[in-house]
Amino acid sequence: MRIYTKKGDKGQTSLISGKRVAKNDLRVEAYGTCDEANSMIGLAISFLSDENRLEKEAFLNKMHRVQTILFHVGAELATPDDKDVTWELKNDHIQELEDQMDAWDEELTPLRNFILPSGHRASSALHTARTIIRRAERQVITLNEQENVNPLVVTYLNRLSDFLFVAARYINRIQNVDEIPLKADL
Repeated sequence: MRIYTKKGDKGQTSLISGKRVAKNDLRVEAYGTCDEANSMIGLAISFLSDENRLEKEAFLNKMHRVQTILFHVGAELATPDDKDVTWELKNDHIQELEDQMDAWDEELTPLRNFILPSGHRASSALHTARTIIRRAERQVITLNEQENVNPLVVTYLNRLSDFLFVAARYINRIQNVDEIPLKADL
């Protein structure tokens, strides 16, 4: 099977329904940004491949689950609102993120001020993924002003950005990397 089809050479792509739209269509921007974030999560995971911490396997399993769900969120965004989705985001998916954040938070030093996105390479990549998810969230909100979007998608993306922030902090903790607090004085 060839990867290239040449169907997009004129700036159009197909949604899941087969409908052709411009590659800069808001729906394409939204699911493309989810894909970008998913790739950045994958980069973060790759930075942990040589690490030998007891928590690593459980952490990687959580991140792979997030990647899978985020892939399906992208597929849902690639499905026009007049078509049925093959997979649907549920409140349980959001609850999973919240439960994991609560568990990690119990192990983290409480935040007393803002921190700079930094630390272990995996942590920095997760912070980058978090900002990409925020962009996806903004795009989905704009898309929702024009077409119906499952409201759980916005909620999931909002919660996922929080999850990635806590995950980045968690990685710094298990890797014994200090967080850098934001300094008020310049």
